[in-house]
Amino acid sequence: MITVNNLSLQYGGTTLFSRVDLQFTAGNCYGVIGANGAGKSTFLKILSGELEPSSGSVDIKQGVRMSVLKQDQNMYDGHGVIETVIMGNARLYECGLEKDAIYMKEDFSDEDGIRAAELEEEYAELGGWEAESDASQLLQGLGIGTQYHELRMEELEPRQKVKVLLAQALFGHPDIILLDEPTNNLDVNSVVWLEDFLMDYAGTVIVVSHDRYFLNTVCTHIVDIDFGKIKMYVGNYDFWYDASQLMQKLIKEKNRKAEEKIAELEEFIRRFSANKSKSRQATSRRKLLDKLTLEEIPASSRRYPWVGFKMEREPGKDRLFVTEVSKTVDGVKLIDNVSFIMDKGDKIAFIGANENAITAMFRLLAGEEEPDSGNIKWGVSTTQAYFPKDNTKYFEGCDDSIMDWIRQFSDDKRESYLRTFLGRMLFTGDDVYKPVKVLSGGEKVRCMLSKLMLSGASVIMLDQPTNHLDLESIAALNNGMDEFKGNILFTTHDHQLIETVANRIIELREDGGINDWRMTYDEYVDMMRQREQAAL
Repeated sequence: MITVNNLSLQYGGTTLFSRVDLQFTAGNCYGVIGANGAGKSTFLKILSGELEPSSGSVDIKQGVRMSVLKQDQNMYDGHGVIETVIMGNARLYECGLEKDAIYMKEDFSDEDGIRAAELEEEYAELGGWEAESDASQLLQGLGIGTQYHELRMEELEPRQKVKVLLAQALFGHPDIILLDEPTNNLDVNSVVWLEDFLMDYAGTVIVVSHDRYFLNTVCTHIVDIDFGKIKMYVGNYDFWYDASQLMQKLIKEKNRKAEEKIAELEEFIRRFSANKSKSRQATSRRKLLDKLTLEEIPASSRRYPWVGFKMEREPGKDRLFVTEVSKTVDGVKLIDNVSFIMDKGDKIAFIGANENAITAMFRLLAGEEEPDSGNIKWGVSTTQAYFPKDNTKYFEGCDDSIMDWIRQFSDDKRESYLRTFLGRMLFTGDDVYKPVKVLSGGEKVRCMLSKLMLSGASVIMLDQPTNHLDLESIAALNNGMDEFKGNILFTTHDHQLIETVANRIIELREDGGINDWRMTYDEYVDMMRQREQAAL
């Protein structure tokens, strides 16, 4: 359905990619991956026609309808929720508006009647009479209940707006769907519903995502942006990762053997070139040496940080006691009479549709807020470190360099030590003198993770730590959390991170209470699916 021919893009004096030839066909889902700044979102904008390439072309079969997930949450604030979803099929929406405008005329003419009949026929063919019910089903699948369907977009919370825009992109059976980070800010039930929808979808899906589990579940192909090139691989993310690692290993092994052979030939030539009886052999080996080449391994745009947490001392048996805790924020009761105990070895993932409630829970546990009622008691031998969802207060208005900023959290103040530490987190060379107030979102997250690693705490609490991180950094964080010997309390949208780290799931319900499940995340998701099927 989409053919990319000899595509190149120069941006800000830099070539993001060049000589790209790809073909996207119906019935497949293509996951676009690459390091931050590699050009993933830019590539989607070129495919959608929003951005012109420096050279080459994007050819889309005539009559094909493309739908794109909008990124501006507020662009439809003047419209109703159902109306916004239906606007995903522009022709259907325009047809309905023109038809209604004709019927509103007081001086209805014969020409108007003919035009109205034409529009009625087209409206029916486009599925106009089922549009509202189809839009409603999409919204309900994504967790937007019918009580919100008659509201205006400006009345919704940001996370609800994101779901409406996603429903808009999926509406009306488009032939091609372009999705840029569709799982951001989605709760588990919405993500599961989206996965099921895309797996059953007959058209072409091209999606940018940092969610490894999502990419593994829905993708039939991986489109990798790296080395200034864009290449397509058959299979999901794990298949691509294993294949790419194997390819790099094979190239390195081939080069190692070539280097050994070159050294052997050079030594022979050096020893025997002046020896008349061996000169012919030396000449023969020189010719062979000239033919030997090392295969160049291009510099990857991917960079892998190292994340590791180590507690200074093992705490005692008592870890955390939360007893009948309640909290109201801005007049809304987010947490209501919640009790639980954290034991040794617990790594608890907090999930729920209301992220404000989860953040409120973390702020209570971190001591940044006091409960309205109830009690939170930490074991006396525990130490805690907290990664907040909003890290603004740590960086805004701060003139410190990265080096000076991290020094305040380290017992070892030596620059040589801090340079080594920051280098592991991808801050090298003069980067360490960059002011923290100008850092990108991903750089700030890596600074906050560095602060956490230096704490030596026995309990670490993380509120959405994967926000702003690329796949490589998420994988590094995943490894660090998995290997940590202490307790972890965390929340994230990354399915694989929860599944591989958590041994316990605490679900914060809409009514402020909790469900405490001692199971893995996949077991929890399977249980929820079974309950939904039973309810049907």
